[in-house]
Amino acid sequence: MTFFTFTFAAAVAVLRIRIFLFAALALALGCTRTSNPSSSFVFVAAASDTDTTVTVAGWRNDLDWDDLASKLSPSASLVDTSFQNFKEECLPEFLTPSPSNHALIDQPSGMCLPHLLLGWEMSWPRPSDDGHLSQTFDQIFKDFAGPGADTSEEMMGYALDSTNPSLNLPSKVLFPAVASDVVVAVQFAKKNNVEISVKNSGHDYSGSSSKKNTLLLNMNRYVHYASDGVTDCDTDAALLDTVVAKDLSNQACLLSLAKNKSSLIRVGGGENFDKAYRAVIAANKAQEEYKYHLVGGAAGTVSPMGWTWQGGNAGTTGGRRFGMGVDQVLQVEMVLPNGHHVKFGPTEWEDASADGFIVPHTKVVSGVCRSNPNEQDEEKWIWDDCPEYFGIDFGDLWFAVKGGGGGTWGVVTSVYLQLHEYLPYNEFLSGSVIGIEECSSIAPKFEEFMAKYLMAPKLLNVTKEKSLACGAPDFPGILYCFGEEDVVEAWTKFLEMNNLTESQKCLVNFDDLIEEAPKSYPERMLLGEEARFPGKVPDNPTPGILGTTHANVLVPQSWLDESEENIKILLENMVSSSPYFAYGFATAGLSDQANSLSKAHRDAAAMVSFFNLYSGDEANFWSNLFPKMFDISDKTQFPPVFGSNHAGFLTIGPLKEDWTKPCPREWTFKERNEKCISSQEAIYGTELLSNLEAIKKAVDPQFMFNCQSCIGNNLAKAKASHSQDDELTSPTTTTQSEEPSDQPSGASHASTYTTVISAIALHLFFSILN
Repeated sequence: MTFFTFTFAAAVAVLRIRIFLFAALALALGCTRTSNPSSSFVFVAAASDTDTTVTVAGWRNDLDWDDLASKLSPSASLVDTSFQNFKEECLPEFLTPSPSNHALIDQPSGMCLPHLLLGWEMSWPRPSDDGHLSQTFDQIFKDFAGPGADTSEEMMGYALDSTNPSLNLPSKVLFPAVASDVVVAVQFAKKNNVEISVKNSGHDYSGSSSKKNTLLLNMNRYVHYASDGVTDCDTDAALLDTVVAKDLSNQACLLSLAKNKSSLIRVGGGENFDKAYRAVIAANKAQEEYKYHLVGGAAGTVSPMGWTWQGGNAGTTGGRRFGMGVDQVLQVEMVLPNGHHVKFGPTEWEDASADGFIVPHTKVVSGVCRSNPNEQDEEKWIWDDCPEYFGIDFGDLWFAVKGGGGGTWGVVTSVYLQLHEYLPYNEFLSGSVIGIEECSSIAPKFEEFMAKYLMAPKLLNVTKEKSLACGAPDFPGILYCFGEEDVVEAWTKFLEMNNLTESQKCLVNFDDLIEEAPKSYPERMLLGEEARFPGKVPDNPTPGILGTTHANVLVPQSWLDESEENIKILLENMVSSSPYFAYGFATAGLSDQANSLSKAHRDAAAMVSFFNLYSGDEANFWSNLFPKMFDISDKTQFPPVFGSNHAGFLTIGPLKEDWTKPCPREWTFKERNEKCISSQEAIYGTELLSNLEAIKKAVDPQFMFNCQSCIGNNLAKAKASHSQDDELTSPTTTTQSEEPSDQPSGASHASTYTTVISAIALHLFFSILN
């Protein structure tokens, strides 16, 4: 079922939850109708003295929080939080005509999230004392999309109850300003057995950046580096033979040069892609000719501090040519759960071109610890050998961080990212996207054209190199291209093959629609002076009520290569608006062979949604498509199937005892967790997950960083409920064997369908009220 044939019933289901929740928001804010029946709906804020919200300011009042506050830098702050903060600061944004995460991330409490329901465990306001373990999937479906869900006073009451045990909001929020703030916070938490959650923008669908009964480190006010962080490395040939300095001060540049790149950018732990993109734009404009290109997410409010570690889908910024997000990392600086402030990166590498790799093979990763961790002035930092008792392997840490997700290994304070040579930017649109009426009827054919251009270019006489020039997120009808492509010629060929030659005008070059063509994707997206946040790269999508519920499948290129018919099968069975095209051909060869991004990512042609909360046939995927796409001959090793980026809060694999059967929706979540493949195992596969969990135990034995659906989250739950005493095996390797060839091989758009329906729901909501 494609975007264009989505059932009306599914659309109604999505609308119900949105209409209900907008109504709940109105009640939460004290919205009422005026007594004049002819007047428009107006908002009247409820008087504060009638609020009965229970504050959580007393959480862990046995601890000396004043002592922690006294050790912070002057610009840092530690605040108590409550549902009242969430209600007053966050909820109103979701009722504005143009909600933006740019507004949400700047709220004083630091609690706001880009999807409202992330404020409750499993994005589900129904009360539960056990994290919904005793409740069923069928119940969550009924609450969100069943009959009467849009008018349920019961559900509205749950959402407004400040004592609801399902609320999943932090009890205290610390805004670090410099690295020493993070160090003292982690040391305090370690000493007092306090769990830490970490957030930059909160752009996440599983709820990993917000958690009750934790000290939240909100990094949004942390020192910024990007604005002057663009660096041109010395390209003197002699530098290539230079030894990496003991303090790693030249390590990032040496690695960059080894990759035949000469520029990089440092991005702070609290910065998002809006800030990084604008820094690169400014650096380009300061040159006589554009020089730099940054691979990043589609949304300005997505952060490299989360996007990158999940894999990093770069469908809009040339990821198919330049690599995944993890492939851009040159050096990492972070505060670990043991309280040490470290930086680390590859210090020895070797050419791997004979094995088909484009970048060097990382052989040794080295790290240093800061010997004066309480020093607030960065110019006075001293980096030295880590103490003998340090006990953490930097090779394992590099491997785990690059692909093993954010929020679970510690707090990233900055990262050096690769900048690539600038290539001309071009954007092609389906005529249906810009409202050419006669093009709407062939919109599905345009999707087929995109699929063939990006996944099977030989069918259109397109070379792999020119196919690699383009990519796309899961939004129908748009191609983002960098450098030399062959889109117009391929479209002509496609029309001839399908007897549609009169539809030539249904491919539109964006440059033809405007007076001055943008020179890059971020410049294309910059908001104008009339916008609410002028000059910024916007959200994409904008904040909504409910985020993505399930994960998307990484469709293997090898399966598509078997038959042209498989492209048709993919398009007919997907429930997303379009595949996510950020994979294929070059992404395997751009691996340093020392990262934990799954083989499924490297071997993928595209990421596709085949089922979600509202629609799709899980049984069809697991019983029919899954065995054809993936090798399941070894019943002891479940293969990686799902993409890490965009994995939703209901992500789960099939039955453990029979991988061709979906996890029953009538079971409780406790049963599902026990008897079905976990979300982590379905993303990483059995073997890789085992290695990552072993590293997690070594890096964070107290599970102080225990975010939802993150690596180690299952272990922490097991430890808490069963006093886990079995030891994990040590990680066997910090590298993956990958074999790129001339065949395509293998992760911030959410489902565009959900975004579109959200906009429709908002329109309907205000229409109904008026």
